[in-house]
Amino acid sequence: MAEEKKKRAITRLESSALVRPLVNKMYMEGTLAGMEERPVAWSMVNWWEGDIIMRAMGVTPVYPENYGTVCAALGIAQKYMGVSVAEGFPTHLCGYAQNTIGYTTEMKREGKVPEGAPMGGMAQPTFMLSSEGYCDARFKWFQSLRQFWNVPVWTLPFPHPAYTDTSLQDVHKVNVEYMAVELQGFIAFLENLLKKKLDRDKLETMLDNQEKVLKVWWEINELRKAKPCPMHARDFWTMMVPCYYLAYDPETLTVYQQVYNEVKARVDNGIGAIPDEKYRLIFAELPPWHSLGFFDKLAERGWNFATESIGYHPPPPMELNGGSDLLYRIARWTYWQYINTRYRAAKMGYPAVGAAQPFYNWAVEYKIDGILTHPLVTCRTATFWLTHWMNVLRDKLDIPGMSIQGDIVDLTVFDAATALNQAPAFEESMDHFRKVRKSKGLDW
Repeated sequence: MAEEKKKRAITRLESSALVRPLVNKMYMEGTLAGMEERPVAWSMVNWWEGDIIMRAMGVTPVYPENYGTVCAALGIAQKYMGVSVAEGFPTHLCGYAQNTIGYTTEMKREGKVPEGAPMGGMAQPTFMLSSEGYCDARFKWFQSLRQFWNVPVWTLPFPHPAYTDTSLQDVHKVNVEYMAVELQGFIAFLENLLKKKLDRDKLETMLDNQEKVLKVWWEINELRKAKPCPMHARDFWTMMVPCYYLAYDPETLTVYQQVYNEVKARVDNGIGAIPDEKYRLIFAELPPWHSLGFFDKLAERGWNFATESIGYHPPPPMELNGGSDLLYRIARWTYWQYINTRYRAAKMGYPAVGAAQPFYNWAVEYKIDGILTHPLVTCRTATFWLTHWMNVLRDKLDIPGMSIQGDIVDLTVFDAATALNQAPAFEESMDHFRKVRKSKGLDW
């Protein structure tokens, strides 16, 4: 056993093991709600906009996107994707959507949760909550699911302001007000559907806890700026689930506080996530959930992934002004998630670089040597801007990029061996550009 541990290239955080019981509890709650015929919502990731309101109303959300990662990791997603194709849906459709459609088809055929469904499966929905955030497939596939489930679909707004709007406070004010008004409409929908009123005191308690969770999770990721980086992307992906789905829960806050303590102790003692950190990298965008062992191979070469995935990082402390009303607070946090990196750039005097702004900020602050991008066959949104991000880092900061084709769910399109064969050449490139940056006066 000692020899096996010695071979591990990534020193995982011990506290990351505390996350699995939270995730198990989340899925168990969905299973029990279905068995007890309590309200269940199939919910998109909505960046804290709607889930907390549903929970305050006694609705149990289950998450098809997250369930897609579970099915991919456990190797059952290929089966569900095959069923989706047989139903006439295209293979280039979002992998999460294909997984959900295949799962739902099987559930309708069997009249129950499909045999062998991971984590107890997803209970039948009372309604579905989609979001306008980031991609059209996220709400269109819920609309398509109405051929299986004759239930309402509610879509929450998520304004996407232009990246040049940083200083236009009126734009942000109008967008937040719009989101708050729409949340009031969502509450009215729930109250009519469930025949009960929202408990605002309960919502406020949950929101207070959620804001504390976001703060400590942000502080954890700030600690990753240390050299050597104390926390690898493997732990980030393991631990991001509670932040997005369970931030209302006091247990989540307790777990993240323990994670913070462990990461801080590593920083204080100069301990890195890998034994010999030679290169610090960004990973963009979503990982191959079915092949995360790939990162151990890169860690053996001294690659430490210090940051990743713009859509799933916690936002920094709030800098948007607004009223204290609960719905405004919820709307501001969701909106702040989208625009905070532009505020950071203006404060630090960084150039405005459009959609690449998060990665420019992180490259400077985390002292990044390279960016590894992962174009996804079934996800346009996480793919179409990867080349732009790489070009900006190369042209503005002399940071090279490398791409590895794959997918979030479909394991058949990911070729780890080919990607690993590219690693030595990319290391030469990172070494070269490290010298170029030094010659230009940059400090890494």
